[in-house]
Amino acid sequence: MSGRVTAVSSNGEYSFTKPNRDSITLLAGLGVEGDVHAGVTVKHRSRVAQDPTQPNLRQVHLMHEELFAEVAEDGFEVAPGQLGENITTAGVDLLGLPTGTLLRIGDSAVLEVTGLRNPCVQIDAFQGGLLKRVVGRDEAENVVRKAGIMSVVREGGVVRPGDRIEAELPAEPHRPLERV
Repeated sequence: MSGRVTAVSSNGEYSFTKPNRDSITLLAGLGVEGDVHAGVTVKHRSRVAQDPTQPNLRQVHLMHEELFAEVAEDGFEVAPGQLGENITTAGVDLLGLPTGTLLRIGDSAVLEVTGLRNPCVQIDAFQGGLLKRVVGRDEAENVVRKAGIMSVVREGGVVRPGDRIEAELPAEPHRPLERV
């Protein structure tokens, strides 16, 4: 499975949205250089409040740009970086990947998929009603999260829009993504 990077975003300050950049640098074991969520231990405020020693399984947030077209059908306008992702992708079924998938991006970067982003109420503060479009329930009443996936950096490198993404699935049995 392959796709491409359509945008990269980072922010050194806590904010919901992240400005687009020409490139971002991924640092092995840490995340996006200069991004507020980079680090070995958790950086998300609610998780720090629970236990600041937890490992940071949310170093890099990826989101599929196909979601933007989906929510646009209901009148929502969302652009890369506006939902807080670091890497916006096209052509990769991010939500269908199993835990442990390696994403090889550009010349040298490698991310390991850790799980699903757990959408929060800040999405409704961004655009009222959007949260219900990115988290809901399927026919069996299971929670479905569509707001992207989280990962850790296994090998660093520079990532730019246009870079190719190759997904390498882990050995079977595959474990489905769960929220992290």
